[in-house]
Amino acid sequence: MTASELQDESLSQRELRNESGRVLRAVGEGRSFVLTNRGIPVGRIVPLDAPRPSLPIVRPAKRVGGWAALKPERAENDRPMAQILDELREDRA
Repeated sequence: MTASELQDESLSQRELRNESGRVLRAVGEGRSFVLTNRGIPVGRIVPLDAPRPSLPIVRPAKRVGGWAALKPERAENDRPMAQILDELREDRA
């Protein structure tokens, strides 16, 4: 656990629902909460001016290939969509 997780008060989903006014006032005063669902931490409620947590970069991204290299291949029996729709409409007439 980090130091910020030790400072944050645990808050259940039910408490957030029933006491949302109190929670919003506390967040406005600078307090942070760890939101739990059935005792499992699922999120964090922090003031807007709180510093964003830094995300460590485990490994840099590498660009390999790309979408431009992928080209759709037409099958030999592909027909234009207009022709397929015309054939379907003929069946109804």
